Amino acid sequence: MKRKEKNLSGITIRRLTKLLRRDLWVLAAALVFAAISIISSLYINVAVGRAIDCMVSEGSVDMGGVVNQAVVILVCLAVAAVFNYVMTVMLSRVAYKTVALLRNKVFSKLQRVPVSYVDRRTPGEMISRLINDIEQVSDGLILSFGQLFSGIVTITGTLVFMFILDYRITLIVLLATPLTLLVAKFIADSTYKYFVVQTGDNACLTSVAEESISGISVLKAFSLEDMKRRELRAAGEKLRASQTKAVFFSSTVMPTTRIINGIIYASIGVFGALTVMKGQNLPGGLTIGLLSSFLAYATKFSTPFNEISGVFAEFQGALAGAGRVFEVLDAEEETEKPDAISDLKAKGDVDIRGVAFSYDPSRPLIEDFDLDVREGMRVAIVGPTGCGKTTFINLLMRFYDVERGSISVDGRDIRDITRDSIHSNYGMVLQETWLRQGTVKDNIAIGKPDATIDEIVEAAKLARAHGFIEKLEKGYDTPVSDDLAKLSYGQKQLICIARLMLTSPPMLILDEATSSIDTRTEIKIQQGFIKLMRGRTSFIVAHRLSTIKNCDVIVVMKDGKIVEKGTHESLLSHDGFYRELYMSQNN
Repeated sequence: MKRKEKNLSGITIRRLTKLLRRDLWVLAAALVFAAISIISSLYINVAVGRAIDCMVSEGSVDMGGVVNQAVVILVCLAVAAVFNYVMTVMLSRVAYKTVALLRNKVFSKLQRVPVSYVDRRTPGEMISRLINDIEQVSDGLILSFGQLFSGIVTITGTLVFMFILDYRITLIVLLATPLTLLVAKFIADSTYKYFVVQTGDNACLTSVAEESISGISVLKAFSLEDMKRRELRAAGEKLRASQTKAVFFSSTVMPTTRIINGIIYASIGVFGALTVMKGQNLPGGLTIGLLSSFLAYATKFSTPFNEISGVFAEFQGALAGAGRVFEVLDAEEETEKPDAISDLKAKGDVDIRGVAFSYDPSRPLIEDFDLDVREGMRVAIVGPTGCGKTTFINLLMRFYDVERGSISVDGRDIRDITRDSIHSNYGMVLQETWLRQGTVKDNIAIGKPDATIDEIVEAAKLARAHGFIEKLEKGYDTPVSDDLAKLSYGQKQLICIARLMLTSPPMLILDEATSSIDTRTEIKIQQGFIKLMRGRTSFIVAHRLSTIKNCDVIVVMKDGKIVEKGTHESLLSHDGFYRELYMSQNN
């Protein structure tokens, strides 16, 4: 298990590194600036040591030497500050650019994966991967970049300066350093799994919160606030526990390495003091000022390890978040045949032969489905809840592909046609409404962005939406979205119907298109639909059977199969399932 987690973290690091390749020149420049900044900062200790040596003898303070070293210190401070600022800006830009690229890749990927991939996951989980996990990558990248560049140069530069001052004391540091690295690596390998659990728990909490907020009216209507509070507390407690474990184990790095570094520092102090006392009367021997510089370098040498330990939690969180993001990027995409038709101009003949489909192989849904639909026919699909009506629509649109049998449009199997081409030939109004962030005008014109305002208004009039739109604060320029409570559900549905009226596609799908609209408005909309459906192949899913009396054929489904088929009059003329459904609604 540990080997698997180690391999996963290694793969994640390699993939993140691959994303940074296009900015290698920026990273190289940042490394140069880091080197200049750190070396300038390190040289300050030499100047401080020399200044101390100018003042150690009683009554013979070299003020000129002290002033010279003070000037050197000020210049080094200025150089270090400027180049550190430039380095930080460059690294931050690379990190944010990489995160933006990653977010765009994930969002683009979600547009290409099958609908089934999204259906199997909650919206909260997908939002968490797109927002929270990528934010974790951002934080980890920025902190890691800064510590990595600064740490490498600080460690290297410090060793060089210490070696120049006294190679014997430097050997004490070098011999103890591997112990610090081994401790840090051991803790790193042990805590990665806790951060993986933490990111999963965070996604669960996001999902519960998203569900609670989006369904607030239903929760209040059924007095489920206490239940949701308990769910949120449970998810929050689970996240708290995993976060505590992750932070606790990762935080052991800093105190452990500090203990080791403290022992190193004390050893240097004792050994250095003895060396100073022994070489006081020797030319070129270690002086008090140089020993103070050496001790300062010993502190600087251990600082990168402590700083890296301090951001260890963020780095591990970034790795865990990146792993979840890469899971999305590795998801299988929808594929099309190389020679698939991409410019279909459908007339409207639809042939369905022996179709079978199920979401779960152990639970068959649609079996042996056969239907012939000629151009311009109006086909109603009715049946009890769960009989497969919406699934049939999903198959027509190729949101899912059939498992057996075939669906053809104008004699061509839809699997030989690109999904985009199929979608462009259908106009849909679903029971579930969806509005984008924008104005009413923008939402109506989604399928026809170049539509004129006159065309939009005409479509709204056909959908019986013009009246309430004019009463809005800014009319057709009123900002709306799917989350705003400014519009009722029925009004949102009218906008969706207007969207269909504007595009006038060759084939129509109306899946409970008027389910949230009052009867009087529905009668008026039906008149618009009759006009729109004239000459167009139309599939109408309806629970209110009174709305489909004029359809050319009514397909009655039960348990995924067609049990009856015919006109309204013919189906009522014999005692069958359709008659049973119709009479139950009219009694």
